[in-house]
Amino acid sequence: MGKSSKDKRDAYYRLAKEQGWRARSAYKLLQLDEEFNLFEDVTRVVDLCAAPGSWSQVLSRILIKGEKFGRVEWEDRQAANRAYISGETEAPHVEEDVKHKLQPRQGVKIVSIDLQPMSPLEGITMLRADITHPSTVPLLLKALDPDTFDAASTSASQLVDLVLSDGAPDVTGLHDLDIYVQSQLLWAALNLALCVLKPGGKFVAKIFRGRDVDVLYAQLKTMFEKVWVAKPRSSRASSLEAFVVCIGFRPPKGFKASLEEPLGARSNVTPETLISAVETVTSSRKTRSDGVTELDLGLDTDVSWVAPFLACGDLSAFDADASYHLPRDRTTLDPVQPPTAPPYKRALEMRKAAGGAYGKTKGQTP
Repeated sequence: MGKSSKDKRDAYYRLAKEQGWRARSAYKLLQLDEEFNLFEDVTRVVDLCAAPGSWSQVLSRILIKGEKFGRVEWEDRQAANRAYISGETEAPHVEEDVKHKLQPRQGVKIVSIDLQPMSPLEGITMLRADITHPSTVPLLLKALDPDTFDAASTSASQLVDLVLSDGAPDVTGLHDLDIYVQSQLLWAALNLALCVLKPGGKFVAKIFRGRDVDVLYAQLKTMFEKVWVAKPRSSRASSLEAFVVCIGFRPPKGFKASLEEPLGARSNVTPETLISAVETVTSSRKTRSDGVTELDLGLDTDVSWVAPFLACGDLSAFDADASYHLPRDRTTLDPVQPPTAPPYKRALEMRKAAGGAYGKTKGQTP
């Protein structure tokens, strides 16, 4: 009942099991790639907050194995069909032909980081570390370039092309608190990305859209040429979740990335300075009649910028918020990769030790 019910409610959860993905979030990255072509000319990637590894699995299958998905796969099928119809090929286009045309990339390096343990993936280096702690930087640099690692250096000898972050806190239901914690997690991911991204690199991260999120977009715009806010089809419309896609990394002149002083923040800021800054921003906030909040940042310019919002993925695809009927003869599949260290693991062990399941224990009468 439980598995079948979830299969009905969540089509992408069901598809992930059928197509061999570790989690439904793999479709979010695939749909973002369809819109922004994230993997073009990309060989070195860092995946932050990677557990259970679905985004790393996408990277492994596309960059290391050379598989194609989504629009790119469809275009290849159409080209092969046209070639067959015109007589250029002898055999019709079949599934086996696609598998034989894999195009693995050379020199691929992928590093995945998370606090939770992850099951290994082919060709991917996995680290169990905290992205908010400065000690993670040398661990990441050593994983990226083990042969040329310099303990005194604060940046990679060979910078990366793409940094991904699908991390989110355990939501509490208090939206303001959840948005704040998520923004701090994004802040940590961004500062770690600034240490390893090459000029012109890309950064993709999950955000929760809430009050004053435009300030976050403006901060990202200072570091990247283009910033979009994207909502994949596989992301539930009822969720505050979205993704910022930043392309064209361009650090300001003289900028030096550091987790100890993120984005150049001074370490000697006093509480009085912080209170004064907060009072300044609060007094300059104005709410218009249409509900939009304006912040006067004291800049001598009339240029305004709004982050473009895009919907990604085929609009005819499954609706993440809809329920679908299942065939009567359908077999319910188990997840491809069960959680390696779920927070409820201890509770399951205690229940099993008590000799029962589904709330029953030894000594209970039916």
